[in-house]
Amino acid sequence: MMAERGLSMAHTTIMRWVQRFIPEFEKRWRKYAKPVGRSWRVDETYIKVKGHWAYLYRAVDKQGRTVDFYLSKHRDIEAAKQFFRRAVLHCRPPKKITLDGYQASHRAVEELKAEGVLPDEVEVRSNAYLNNIIEQDHRGVKQRTGPMLGFKRFDHATIVIGGIELARKIKKGQFNVHRLMKRAGDIHDMWMAVLVA
Repeated sequence: MMAERGLSMAHTTIMRWVQRFIPEFEKRWRKYAKPVGRSWRVDETYIKVKGHWAYLYRAVDKQGRTVDFYLSKHRDIEAAKQFFRRAVLHCRPPKKITLDGYQASHRAVEELKAEGVLPDEVEVRSNAYLNNIIEQDHRGVKQRTGPMLGFKRFDHATIVIGGIELARKIKKGQFNVHRLMKRAGDIHDMWMAVLVA
């Protein structure tokens, strides 16, 4: 893509830009996030980091809008709790959570209810059919991470995945930026409006 524009650039330069700017982009876009639905579909998928499989916890609402993600070295109760804490911090608590049959996730929800992080009335269900939407949504992330052949560092993996998730949220229309824009414009205009606000 850079070569098409007559620019010669090392891929490491682009990676440094990603590491430097994605956290700032996430912070600025978050101000314009539309609320997600309160019926969440939660599942984990796998990402290779330093030659080992890491666990990417993800959730979408019933309309397919991305709720949040969390990359963990482990697939256990504590990792699931960390994911839910992060998701609740960024979004309203859900009314319903659909999980797969993995018991650590179910126990994590029960413990978070006891701790007051999740409301007692949150309904938890396990239904493979209802979780098809999150399984399908994993593909968008995997299509981007697959060609990367794994990550060398865990912190870099988290930042890159954050960028992928941000791009997918923008594509899904999960941000309200119309009030920033004086006229209908293209994606470049939308980015500039968010960055200068």
